[in-house]
Amino acid sequence: MNKAELIDAIAAKAGMTKVDSKKALDAMIAVAKAEMKKDGKIALVGFGTLATTVRPARKGHNPRTGKSIKIAAKKVVKFKPAANILK
Repeated sequence: MNKAELIDAIAAKAGMTKVDSKKALDAMIAVAKAEMKKDGKIALVGFGTLATTVRPARKGHNPRTGKSIKIAAKKVVKFKPAANILK
């Protein structure tokens, strides 16, 4: 499902216009981005949790040359689904 399809589904499920559902989705995405930038966490009961974590530096290898390379540490966003999400 892409963003346009998600907007259509939200509009149909909530009885909203597509314009209003797009505004709501864009606002949710903006709030989530802001929270992730400040190392926050978003917990949605019955859906899951978004949180930032630090992926430590590690060694890897270049598949083209076979040489070892150092991969820098970085922050990533992880999603942990709720236990009952697929039930």
